[in-house]
Amino acid sequence: MTVIENTPLKVDVWSDVACPWCYIGKRRFESALRRMAERDGAAPEVEIEYHSFELSPDTPVDFEGTATEFLADHKGIPLETAQQMQDQVTALAAAEGLTYRMDQVRHTKTLKAHELLHLAKAFGKQDEMKERLLRAYFTEGRHVGRVEDLADLAAEVGLEREAVLVALNAGTYAEAVADDIARAQAFGINGVPFFVLGGRYGVSGAQDPDVFVQVLDQVLAEGDAA
Repeated sequence: MTVIENTPLKVDVWSDVACPWCYIGKRRFESALRRMAERDGAAPEVEIEYHSFELSPDTPVDFEGTATEFLADHKGIPLETAQQMQDQVTALAAAEGLTYRMDQVRHTKTLKAHELLHLAKAFGKQDEMKERLLRAYFTEGRHVGRVEDLADLAAEVGLEREAVLVALNAGTYAEAVADDIARAQAFGINGVPFFVLGGRYGVSGAQDPDVFVQVLDQVLAEGDAA
């Protein structure tokens, strides 16, 4: 008799390190998995892969100004309105157990951070690296655009610092990042986070955990039926 082992459900996530909703979406998806574990006795097996998306590709590596000032300029809105938006997202993040210190954020171009995430994936540490980058950016006021700073963060999750420096300076994973961005364009993704479950169902935005549970149930049920 042939035994067919269950394969994890593939979850592809397009997101950006400098996207406040992406960190919230990550937590809400994790909450959905915990709710399913509490309901069913075990969480469904999922394989999460993060894909590159630059919300503001024209951002300089060393942006002079605050994240709120950038948001106001980028959106073409008054600074006061931008501050209100930042305050709102900070409160929503707090509800998910996240601490956003938007006044300390060092806004930057995230291209090299995306290259680092591809490198981390090659070593089986993409999720740890993603979490570390998000916390560094939103909570700790760390710089996530410069190669030296990224190498420091990579070393904290167990990657070899010198190897990271070599790869980032050489642009080893630049093509992989470009491929991710091209795929997003081909799929019509123009905002993040964007989740693709089982290669079939797309979920846009940092949805409530109940929404993720509902979609996960549907995808898993269809997989079992197939």
